[in-house]
Amino acid sequence: MKKTRTRFAPSPTGYMHIGNLRTALYEYLIAKSQGGDFLLRIEDTDQERYVEGALDVVFNTLKATGIDYDEGPGKEGDCGPYIQSQRKDIYKKYAELLVEKGAAYYCFCTKERLEGLKTSDEALGTGFNYDRHCRDLSPDVVAVNLAAGIPYVIRQKMPLTGTTTFTDAVYGDITVENKTLDDQVLLKSDGLPTYNFANVVDDHLMGITHVVRGNEYLSSTPKYNLLYEAFGWEIPVYVHCAPIMKDEHHKLSKRNGDASFFDLVAKGYLPEAILNYICLLGWSPSGNEEFYTLGELEKAFTISGISKSPAIFDIEKLTWMNGEYIKRMDEDRFLGLTLDTVKKVFEDAGTEVPSPETLRKIALLVKTRISTLAEIPEKISFIAKLPDYDTELYCHKKMKTDREISLASLKIIEEAFENDPSVKDDFVSDKIYEFLLGVAASKELKNSQLLWPLRTAVSGLPATPGGATELAEILGYDETLRRIRDGISRLS
Repeated sequence: MKKTRTRFAPSPTGYMHIGNLRTALYEYLIAKSQGGDFLLRIEDTDQERYVEGALDVVFNTLKATGIDYDEGPGKEGDCGPYIQSQRKDIYKKYAELLVEKGAAYYCFCTKERLEGLKTSDEALGTGFNYDRHCRDLSPDVVAVNLAAGIPYVIRQKMPLTGTTTFTDAVYGDITVENKTLDDQVLLKSDGLPTYNFANVVDDHLMGITHVVRGNEYLSSTPKYNLLYEAFGWEIPVYVHCAPIMKDEHHKLSKRNGDASFFDLVAKGYLPEAILNYICLLGWSPSGNEEFYTLGELEKAFTISGISKSPAIFDIEKLTWMNGEYIKRMDEDRFLGLTLDTVKKVFEDAGTEVPSPETLRKIALLVKTRISTLAEIPEKISFIAKLPDYDTELYCHKKMKTDREISLASLKIIEEAFENDPSVKDDFVSDKIYEFLLGVAASKELKNSQLLWPLRTAVSGLPATPGGATELAEILGYDETLRRIRDGISRLS
């Protein structure tokens, strides 16, 4: 059996949307699940769409997700170069070979003539199809035109009758009537190949066994196969995937402003969570497990699990999954990702940056309470600077508090803290909690009637990523006492 070889072949247009990344992932997993090779090939023959720096987007995305290619730019194998613009002479040779075989022909039609045909077709309400004007030019006329240096393209000579059938690993047998196939351009007038032609030549020369792409290419696949047959080459296994949708009617796209991979990362989503989630957009594992590392996917992935139905990108499901990844994350890695963000919150607030140990406590305080890393500043900003707040927050039926009770409770806490030096000497959450329970018992108050006012005073928020005494420990004795007095002032 031939070794499985797949390839990811992006165009450097500067945007790596989620569908592109899923294609790369599926190509990678097909190769790795079968002990094969995964190649990266840059398809930059459409120079008009080339965006400066776009290659970095591709390389950085693959690196960030751990999708490591075996051959490609910077990892030269026996099939290079892996950038199509550097393979120009190869395509010309194979296009001319097709002409010799009678499967392609030179077309000398001018741009003006083609524009006229296009206008006529649009007026009739039909899609543009070349009228095969140059298909049957005599060899003598072709020779004269070439000698005269008349610009030309090379077109594929499609059969005019019959059908072409191919088998797709997801959709099964697909049959297309040949009369619907346009005599597509293979080699453009600038000597560069079209996308369709370059794909066939490169996939063959690079030994690609499986081709993954969107199901919008189902109807054009017979064109590819007719090229393979004209050359006498083996046809690869096709794996066409249904699109990822924004909603029931719209695909994800740059034009619609939908997030790219790095847009999601910038919004606080983890690369591994994004990768896990998009793998499930169109693929179903054999069991009920939803969480997979890339290594686990390499073992679990099967082509048979790919669905024919479109998948809707649900940002809420991704956010939930991302939160689960954060909760399960190793503490040291989490701190490595978040400490700079926590520090910047204090710098932006213009307040003193806490000690490294306190920064660590603040970060870990929110670890199980956030769904994205981008939520951190909002969650902890009150620690850096007490927000202005309405004293209505002190009123809580469940906690059996109102403004009057809260004012009395804060005065009790203030007095207790000031009169017991041991509190200041060991101002940690557990000790503060035990101390306040004792104070509540001595004053015949419910625990909540002390803890809720304290939590409100130190945070100024209706909900916090930690309890009253946890926050007090992080703020420290002096700042906690200052905020208690601020609360008393507000309530007074």
